[in-house]
Amino acid sequence: MYSYHHRRHRRERFKESCKEPSGIVLDYMEFGNPSDRHFEHRNNPVVQLIGTKYFTLLEVTPLPAIRLEILEKVDLGPHSKVRKPIRISYDDLTSVARSNLPEALKKIIVEKEKEFVEFFNIAEPVNIKLHTLELLPGIGKKTMRHILEERSIKPFTSFEDIRERTKVDPVKVLVDRIIQELTGTEKYYLFIRPPRGKGVYLGYLERLYGELF
Repeated sequence: MYSYHHRRHRRERFKESCKEPSGIVLDYMEFGNPSDRHFEHRNNPVVQLIGTKYFTLLEVTPLPAIRLEILEKVDLGPHSKVRKPIRISYDDLTSVARSNLPEALKKIIVEKEKEFVEFFNIAEPVNIKLHTLELLPGIGKKTMRHILEERSIKPFTSFEDIRERTKVDPVKVLVDRIIQELTGTEKYYLFIRPPRGKGVYLGYLERLYGELF
């Protein structure tokens, strides 16, 4: 029974991970990770990375003779240099992976500037007492109102535009927020699908990508 459930769960994780077109390497362990909960990764090369579209945390196995660099962008399509993607949680990340996570997220967000600038233009109230922008670290009601006033005058066009007009560093607050969501302890989730049965997913990534939610 356990074996069947385990195999089914891994198939589900594989299907979820395949939604990621690519990933950024957070840690590369050439000789495996002895403390890894996945037996096959304890004595064989293993890579921890984060997906570039949905911020999925993954462990993958590099192909033979392939060596990857920290923060390298890796294709996850049919011609990938890695295989067997398994979805993992924030708690599974090594200390090295956690230390590289902020820079990897920054790299992804900067590359998707257009989409994440649009987030500041479309963010809306969660309820009558709370606005989505207030879920970003360091943004209180005063700053939230200032952002709303500025975008009502003219939509934001770039990260630099947001910085100049609101004095908020959009990349930093987005990185900090996504890390908070990856830990799986939030009440509301803007960008990361929460653990099953926990939290409310607001689906902003799908909206920014023009996908149905």
